[in-house]
Amino acid sequence: MNIRAFFALKLGDQAVRRLADQADSLCAFDRQMEVDWVDSESYHLTLSFLGDITLSQVERLERQSQELLAGVEPFQIQLNAFDYFRVSRQLAVVAAISDGSDELMDLHRLMVRVAASAGVLHEEVDFRPHVTLGRLAADNSFTPPDSWPSLELSFPASSVVLYQSKPGSHGSIYTPLFEVPLQYGLQRARYA
Repeated sequence: MNIRAFFALKLGDQAVRRLADQADSLCAFDRQMEVDWVDSESYHLTLSFLGDITLSQVERLERQSQELLAGVEPFQIQLNAFDYFRVSRQLAVVAAISDGSDELMDLHRLMVRVAASAGVLHEEVDFRPHVTLGRLAADNSFTPPDSWPSLELSFPASSVVLYQSKPGSHGSIYTPLFEVPLQYGLQRARYA
């Protein structure tokens, strides 16, 4: 059985609340009501999209994640702007954008290595760290504002989660498969 999966950073409750408030104010720019706004419970910062993987690869990914993340310490993520951009030929997003610090880019590259070492080969092009707030068809009439509202939000990158993604009636449903804290020596949580 194959599942769609991706590595991501969880956002803390305070960051989720602040982003949800900001997303509410961004609705004013959706004049044609084309944006499918993401439920705040689904906010995350994707590190690496893996595509379809097998259950046996999940176990290998967990082992490799624990091994390669063992010495990675938590760090701060900065979200400092909003933007609208295409992520594929079919899909565009309204998102909170990270400045892409060296630590974040290093973590992204590490998770790509984890995937490769677990036998998950995927092509990651143009990684752009962001939290998706809304999705819409790439062929749309959405007009981004000349000036977005300001955003200054920081949150700790404290654990990496492998999520399963399933299509739902109102967007994707994300289920955590395992989580590896970014603190050497902490007990790792596993989800059934």
